[in-house]
Amino acid sequence: MVSVKQRIIIVVLTVSLVVVATFSLGLGAYHIPVGDVWGLLMHKIGLSNLPTEKALDDNVLFVVRMPRVLLGLLVGAALGVSGAGIQGIFRNPLADPGLIGISSGASLFAVLVIAFESLLFVGLSQLLGHYLLILGAFIGAGLTAFIVYRISLKEGRPQVTTMLLAGIAINGLAGAITGLMTYMATEQQLRTITFWMLGNLGGATWENVTAVAPFILIPMFCTLFFGKALNAFALGEMQADLLGMQTDRVKLWVVTLGTLAVGASVAVSGIIGFVGLLVPHTVRLLGGADNRYVLMASTVMGAMVLTLADVLSRTLAAPIELPIGVITALLGTPVFLYILIKEK
Repeated sequence: MVSVKQRIIIVVLTVSLVVVATFSLGLGAYHIPVGDVWGLLMHKIGLSNLPTEKALDDNVLFVVRMPRVLLGLLVGAALGVSGAGIQGIFRNPLADPGLIGISSGASLFAVLVIAFESLLFVGLSQLLGHYLLILGAFIGAGLTAFIVYRISLKEGRPQVTTMLLAGIAINGLAGAITGLMTYMATEQQLRTITFWMLGNLGGATWENVTAVAPFILIPMFCTLFFGKALNAFALGEMQADLLGMQTDRVKLWVVTLGTLAVGASVAVSGIIGFVGLLVPHTVRLLGGADNRYVLMASTVMGAMVLTLADVLSRTLAAPIELPIGVITALLGTPVFLYILIKEK
């Protein structure tokens, strides 16, 4: 069972997430006071009337801000829980979807869909709409995960060091092909590709939030049920086998669920680094290594961290918006180096 301390941490993180999300709804080029944010939310569910002078605030909140904040919550939660799951599987705090190539593979295929949509995917684009980009990103993430996993196998067991090195190689290859596509792209395609490379939530709409939500929420909730299995993995795969754990099936499920969630996230937000790497490690420092707690807390903290990063991206250089991937990289790199030096 999750300890009392861990439950308190999860509750505190959840309350903090609500506070951060509320402030995020009000902050930006057009400021809405926190009290007005709550008043507009109450109006939306029919508990209060909307004054005439608040019509503009209502538009800004529910047409512009709300989809963006919800998308940040979804993507942050997906990156947090996927990072925790992958670190648990490989028993390494430096493993995450970005380092083993899943994010770059998803981004590459999203870029290919953008570049060739008018030439090769016209029929699919008309049929699938927003889901085409999500499908492309998921195929890229899945293919990358499969290649890295196969390369890392030794006598039927994945080797963590080999997997990380294979991820570096895949990241380099994906970056090279993406660079080539950037060189060949039109001006409009170039802007879109730059969006994927730097990460951004500025394109959030209700349409893409509803399109991506099932691909994130379902894998996220399914991953939460693997906490006990990941605790067995912490003892080593041989010990997990002796405990009756079907280790190969658990690895396949956790990697597949993480791939689906990260692929869908990249499809709507581009590459956002360090969230999946640092959030689970921070959660362990706060409350211990029980993966039942780590998975839940990483979900909440991932959503909170990305929402905070989005607030910074909108306010630091207002009215100009900084790419959110740049913010997370600037904040995450020093912490990553600290972990690397400490853990060797």
